[in-house]
Amino acid sequence: MDTATLPSTLLLTFLLSVGLFFFIRASTKDRTETAQLICEQDEATLMPQLKEYFQTRSYRVAAVDPKQNQVTFEGFVRPSWFLAVFLTLLAAAGILCLSLVLSLLFPSLNTVLPGMLLLSPLSGVFYWTKAGKLEKVSLKVEATQSNQHSPSKITVTAHRDELIELRRALGLKSCE
Repeated sequence: MDTATLPSTLLLTFLLSVGLFFFIRASTKDRTETAQLICEQDEATLMPQLKEYFQTRSYRVAAVDPKQNQVTFEGFVRPSWFLAVFLTLLAAAGILCLSLVLSLLFPSLNTVLPGMLLLSPLSGVFYWTKAGKLEKVSLKVEATQSNQHSPSKITVTAHRDELIELRRALGLKSCE
C-alpha cells in the first residue's frame, strides 16, 4: 500500500473516532427546554388534565406553589436498552476500524489491537449510568384574559421530548 495513504487514513479514522466519542458523550446530555403553550380550555379544566397526563407518564407531584400557580412534577426516566446496545455496536465498529488501520501501520501490534474491541461495552455502560436520572417538569398556568372561559397560557420547563409529547397529547399550540 502507498506510504502516503496509511497516515492519511489513520488521520481520518482518528477524526471519526473523536466524532464518535463526542456522539456517545452527547447521548446523555441534558435537553431541558422552556416553552410557552396556549390551550383553548380555561385553567380550571386544564389543571386536572395536566395532572392526569403526567401521572400516566409516571410523574408525581413534587411541589406546588399556589401563589405563582406553579406545579413541579418529577419522575425517573429509564435509559433505553436499544440506545445502550446501539452505542456499544457503534463503539465496536469505530474501535475495529481504528485497530485495523493501526495494525497496518504497526504490524508488530497485530495481536494486541483486536483486543481493543473489549473496550466497546464501556460506551453502553457509560450511557446506562448517566442516562437514568430524575427528570423534573415545571408547569405554570395563567389565564390570558380576565374572564373565566378564556384560553390558558402554560409555561412548561421539561425535556424537549416531553414537551413534544405534551403538545401532541393535549393538542397544545406554541405561543407565537
